[in-house]
Amino acid sequence: MNDKIKILLVDDDPELCNLLCQYLDKQGYSVSSVGNGSELDQFLANNTAVDLIIMDLMLPGEDGLSIIKRLHSKIDTPIIMLSACGEDVDKIIGLEIGAADYLAKPFNPRELLARIRSVLRRGSEQKDIKQESDNIYSFGPYVFNISNQNLQLQDKKISLTYGEFSLLKIFVENPKRVLSRDNLLEKLKGYDCAPFDRSVDVRIMRLRNKIETDSATPQYIHTVWGKGYQFIPLNS
Repeated sequence: MNDKIKILLVDDDPELCNLLCQYLDKQGYSVSSVGNGSELDQFLANNTAVDLIIMDLMLPGEDGLSIIKRLHSKIDTPIIMLSACGEDVDKIIGLEIGAADYLAKPFNPRELLARIRSVLRRGSEQKDIKQESDNIYSFGPYVFNISNQNLQLQDKKISLTYGEFSLLKIFVENPKRVLSRDNLLEKLKGYDCAPFDRSVDVRIMRLRNKIETDSATPQYIHTVWGKGYQFIPLNS
């Protein structure tokens, strides 16, 4: 029985695919590659057991961001984005529509390996959480069930992206504690983050838009100037 972790690489650069497949194979992973969205769909139709997808954003035909968006509603497989652009907007959009992480080209294969391990570790932690039955938090009128990744406002389910869910989970598990941006990035990513990474600020803005009555004057997620953010449950 082959119990290797299965990774699918989506990139139209044969040389890069060959290099990464060889490198990751030596690290103990089982790696396959395809060159575009159509080949990806065909591969997933015939191979359901994929543990991680590494996807270039600059693909022929359907672009990577579009693929990530449609896959997010169909499968739970984490996706690491690759892009030669290095644009913050690509990174932010990708994270918000469901990608688990982002890496700009060119990159050191060892850094990609660190990202892979981090994403897979987070996924394993999520699976452990789902086995528990008492991971339910309430704040104000909301009920947040970590076990099934569900945020409920009375009878209404609030849709959360992977990034928003992960961020809210950190906040409810650390009530009233001031968390710096670096603290949050470390908890979200599990590795050393780049200086001045502002993706957390964008996630917080999106999360506030979903849970705050007025995101301009937040009740739950407070900005502590010069220090970071603080989650106040407001439970009686």
